[in-house]
Amino acid sequence: MDEPLVRPRSLTREAAGLRAGAPGLPEHVDRFCALVERVDPLLHAFVAEPGRYDRLQARASELAERYPEPAGRPPLYGVAVGVKDIVHVDGLPTHGGSALPPGVLAGPQAVVVDRLLAAGAMVAGKTVTAEFAASAPGPTRNPHQPGHTPGGSSSGSAAAVAAGLVALAIGTQTVGSVIRPAAYCGVVGFRPTYGRIPVAGVIPNAPSFDTLGLFTADLAGAALAAPLLCDGWRGAAPGPEARPAPVLGVPDGPYLERAEPVALRAFEEWVARFERAGLAVRRVPLFPDFTEVTRQSQIVNRFELARSHADWFARFGGLYRPETVASIRTGQGIAAEDRAAALRFREWLRERVAAATATAGVDLWLAPSAPGGAPEGLHATGDAVMSLPWSYLGLPALSLPAGRTPEGLPLGLQVVGAAGGDERLLSQASVLERVLS
Repeated sequence: MDEPLVRPRSLTREAAGLRAGAPGLPEHVDRFCALVERVDPLLHAFVAEPGRYDRLQARASELAERYPEPAGRPPLYGVAVGVKDIVHVDGLPTHGGSALPPGVLAGPQAVVVDRLLAAGAMVAGKTVTAEFAASAPGPTRNPHQPGHTPGGSSSGSAAAVAAGLVALAIGTQTVGSVIRPAAYCGVVGFRPTYGRIPVAGVIPNAPSFDTLGLFTADLAGAALAAPLLCDGWRGAAPGPEARPAPVLGVPDGPYLERAEPVALRAFEEWVARFERAGLAVRRVPLFPDFTEVTRQSQIVNRFELARSHADWFARFGGLYRPETVASIRTGQGIAAEDRAAALRFREWLRERVAAATATAGVDLWLAPSAPGGAPEGLHATGDAVMSLPWSYLGLPALSLPAGRTPEGLPLGLQVVGAAGGDERLLSQASVLERVLS
């Protein structure tokens, strides 16, 4: 189990090949199912599904009949997509990584799945999640070093993309559940602006924060998928020659100091490399009261987790794992007026960060995606602290692969844009990806 399982595939190349008929969909399904059968017993990225092959071949036949001519095929024709197991898919049970009885968590198919299917995709299967997208980890291993966590809670989605089982996977982020596992697994994670992808059909964690996101091998894959899933996407991005060089912001202070020395050293090396590439970098004290930001965010998170699970927990609390029980119990002890005050604090913080961004002329904020490389062991999913303030504010963020620790574990660079500026974030981040690569 110490051998790496890393074979990420380009979504853009795979989608183009499938639209052209190379390979044909029946062969594509054969290859995918054989790969899952061979690799996933080691990786545990997917929830077991006895009828997967027959279901996918039926979907392949449906697509081939509906789109016989390559020129008329939709963007994700035949692409197999992993879907986190808190997202409802018609015909597949939703367990949420839990031991609750089958059917208890059932609900109508998620809007994001409707959009994937409309784009021609096939649902590869449910990917493993930490219990209810909280902190109790699933069995998924890190493809780079299987004795280490892949991160959470979207562990299966990130690992499935890193291992090349799928070229696209869907995750969710409440605090750090897209950005952190993307960094730990060495892939691109995109968490859009809060609310940009409807969460209808997704089991809630903390509705004030819950955001759907995606994993791909590279930024081009994210740029292909995002317009198909996000509301109101505003046209194609301009070519590289037409893109203005972004001004980069470094949020100096207690927030950045929460990263481990190995991540900070790598981060500063990348910042210096961006400067040598001619990009402007401005250092701005952004979260001087970071301890208070963390406290207020956790008040909302725990209160809303307890509220989201009030009915299920009352009936099935004995089936919940200890980590989730502890979070829910904490939330039950938080007063509604404290949650309301924490949301007012968020509005104040949004105004302050927006003002600091405008005053410094910053286009993109940079930070480590996680405090360091993936921790050893599968008993925990790592620390989401580097994503916490941006998730609290609802800002769009990317994790780009950005080097490795001395032990060979991936590191990620977190790139944060302005609220609603998802298109600009993906466009301008391509400048950074070229430097990173």
